[in-house]
Amino acid sequence: MIEIVEVGPRDGLQSEQAVLPIPTKVELIRRLEAAGARRIEVVSFANPELVPQMAGAEEVCAALATRSFSAIGLVLNDRGLERASACDLDEINLVAYASDGYAEKNSGATAARRNTEAARLAASADRRVTVTIAVAFGDPIDGTVPPERVVDIAAAMAAAGAVEIALGDTIGVAVPPAVERLVTAVRGELPGTGIRCHFHNTRNAGYANAFAAMSAGCSALDAAVGGFGGSPFSPGAGGNVATEDLTSILRRSGIDTGIDPERAAEIGAWLATQLGHDSPPAMTGRAAAWPPRFTAP
Repeated sequence: MIEIVEVGPRDGLQSEQAVLPIPTKVELIRRLEAAGARRIEVVSFANPELVPQMAGAEEVCAALATRSFSAIGLVLNDRGLERASACDLDEINLVAYASDGYAEKNSGATAARRNTEAARLAASADRRVTVTIAVAFGDPIDGTVPPERVVDIAAAMAAAGAVEIALGDTIGVAVPPAVERLVTAVRGELPGTGIRCHFHNTRNAGYANAFAAMSAGCSALDAAVGGFGGSPFSPGAGGNVATEDLTSILRRSGIDTGIDPERAAEIGAWLATQLGHDSPPAMTGRAAAWPPRFTAP
């Protein structure tokens, strides 16, 4: 079994022009829960004036008091941790950066400064802590990222208290051999720490990368229902690997995720209408069911 972390309510929404009402965000999460998602990144504690799509984090958390999944909140700074600590959440996901270019564009500070801050927040958080290392495979400004740098950052985050490290292909430049090398290197350095991977399908390699990550020992994969998402600081960056597409491929490969891909496809189509799109980027909802379902005469 591979664990799927559903990031649609956060990463899938943050770059969209439409700002969903709080009840619609809650409905999205409840639909994902009903489809079998058991870890969901439900909110980001970003400044709502800067990221209006993430407004209402506290209200969303309050509406999810009774749940069957682990609720994750993305935290970027001290104020975010303060807000998250006042909410009913199971996990805090922090962000580190593998290079300066993207860190400065995305957060206004160097990677070293943000990584020091992430380590400090990890040490002080009162919840289960995970850390996503952004642009772990490549930065749109600085280019290729040396794997040893990512390994060093992962080790620092684990030492600060992170129980899981997510390797983020933020702009979708990874290829399977690079994924296998990096996952293997991080696992070798941190044998007791969970490794998660976060892929974008910018160059149609996201699903191949997911299989490469699993082959190398990755224990969890991020996915966003509908395949929405993308980086505003990387022109042309594609969305996340789609939950319905990834779980469909995995199910037909004999790998259990606990998520029903057909129900996920229905959610992706519904979400597209809420966001003002004709259809989601995901493909599964457009295809005929397979194996075919025959109706008896």
